[in-house]
Amino acid sequence: MAAPFSWIKPEPHGIYIEPADCWVDPSRAVDKALVTHGHADHARGGHGQTVATPETLAIMKLRYATSDGATPVEYGETIRLPGGVDATYIPAGHVLGSAQILLEHAGERVIVTGDYKRRADPTCPPFEVTACDIFITEATFGLPVFCHPPIEEEMQKLLDRLAAHPDRCVLIGAYALGKAQRVIAELRAAGHTDPIYLHGAMEKMCRLYEEHGVDLGELRMVAEHTKEDMRGAIVICPPSALNDRWSRRLPDPITAMASGWMRVRQRARQRNVELPLVISDHADWGELTRTIREVDAQENWITHGREDALLRWCQLHQRRARALALVGYEDEDD
Repeated sequence: MAAPFSWIKPEPHGIYIEPADCWVDPSRAVDKALVTHGHADHARGGHGQTVATPETLAIMKLRYATSDGATPVEYGETIRLPGGVDATYIPAGHVLGSAQILLEHAGERVIVTGDYKRRADPTCPPFEVTACDIFITEATFGLPVFCHPPIEEEMQKLLDRLAAHPDRCVLIGAYALGKAQRVIAELRAAGHTDPIYLHGAMEKMCRLYEEHGVDLGELRMVAEHTKEDMRGAIVICPPSALNDRWSRRLPDPITAMASGWMRVRQRARQRNVELPLVISDHADWGELTRTIREVDAQENWITHGREDALLRWCQLHQRRARALALVGYEDEDD
């Protein structure tokens, strides 16, 4: 008789499902990959077959020109893999199309979360707590210092600064997949109906979100407008463009950055950010520990991030846990 959970193996390049001969979020090209979401540290091109939500597959086609072997799986749909393994895709609340993957084999249940958050997000379905035997969780913000504020407070801080400087603009650095669209949608929810201006690198992903039913209001391209047009406006660009020559075309921009890392003052100073906005698409410390409690798995496997602190918390609370040494996972999405 096989040892418990011997069919699922954490390898340096991803989670390997032995009976099905496939991988979850592998960091290199494989014959068959189950992908949780479209960020580059989880979704890579070159796989023989890619199984993901339709939204994630659309994102991968746009970002990485990958479409061969695409197999769409809707939320709540279960597919049978070789070797008697079932895979069910469950909302993760991270970005458009993001999913936890529930793997079932021989009466055992394993959840691979990918990246996730517990806060409401108008651009994607919320995280769903799902019972399992092994819970494989990220730990990007796995330190007690990380406690994300309510996003309504960060939006108000942004709008107050904009109102106080009507002859300037606020230039927000935000990653092109997920963060930019969430900031726009949250601004709309806060009552900001004015046009929002985009760096050219943001346009295609924003249009993809709109094609999948996310209303972002009126968006304009910076390249098509004058400096005068953008006075008193919000402009969104990739973080790399915050302080480069491109920003000179803007009317005396107030530089802002939307990221969970803006909780760390040194990070804001390094990027010359005047207005740090603590907006994250990952669970903070309290949400990570609450999720572990709510899932109540027999064992917790902790991946990319601050594994040591979360591992120690599990030990102190009599919860079995181990840290996984996976490679290739970064903070690209926050």
